[in-house]
Amino acid sequence: MTYESTGRTLSAMFDTKAEADRAAAALREIGATDVVLHGESNPGYGEVRHEETESRGFFEALGDFFFPDEDRAAYAEGLSRGGYLVTATNVPENLVAPSLEVLESEGSVDLDAREDEWRGDGWDQTAYMSTPGAYAAGDPALAVTERHDTSADPALARDVDATGEKIDVVEEQLNIGKRDVDLGTVRVRSYVREVPVSEDVQLTSERVEIQRNPVDREAGAGAFEERVIEAREHSEEAIVDKEARVVEEIELAKKRETRTEHVEDTVRKTEVEIEGRDTDERDLNER
Repeated sequence: MTYESTGRTLSAMFDTKAEADRAAAALREIGATDVVLHGESNPGYGEVRHEETESRGFFEALGDFFFPDEDRAAYAEGLSRGGYLVTATNVPENLVAPSLEVLESEGSVDLDAREDEWRGDGWDQTAYMSTPGAYAAGDPALAVTERHDTSADPALARDVDATGEKIDVVEEQLNIGKRDVDLGTVRVRSYVREVPVSEDVQLTSERVEIQRNPVDREAGAGAFEERVIEAREHSEEAIVDKEARVVEEIELAKKRETRTEHVEDTVRKTEVEIEGRDTDERDLNER
């Protein structure tokens, strides 16, 4: 079977045939192609006694698939212990994540944990590899197996040789600029209005009074001549005059003020998790 670059191979182990049958049917239903069920004659995981010859036979029987030998040895061991293997080949890229979800939801086992358990029983996977480090067929660069591990995110549970592929670490940077904002117009307009005013003024008047003073003296010559005496009367009156004087000047001037404004926002950053390394990679995200 040839691996197409447009598809992937997904495999998962199950403890019972019912779980494996449901997973295979669900994969076919969503459109995953070439779904194969292995170990159909098995009674169930743990129901048979493991024999080395059985593991070797299953190892050879799985030779038509693009499995790395170490994965093929693990699958063969699981089959020899009564388990079931569901393999889907040529899975389109857009169906990889849904297919992994199907495998997990139907009860696929954590194969890494099982391998640790088997090693505790003395299992040695290299014992079944007739050609260690080689793939069953085809170009090794294209031989990809996606082992499903329920202990991790299904979208990440892949043993894929991604050598040469890159993950871009993207980080947003906050750029703060300035722009001029029109705050409106300040306008000064002059106009004329009449304001009532009042003031007290002291005015003087001169009036002529007739005074009669009683006397007793001898009349002189010309006592009976006609005479006229007169006096002029004067009075002050208020005169109003107006004089326009400048009492204030108004002009427009601009005053520049500088202020500090605290800006808060969020930026997005790509974080990277590295699995399968004993070294501490936390500083990768702290750069």
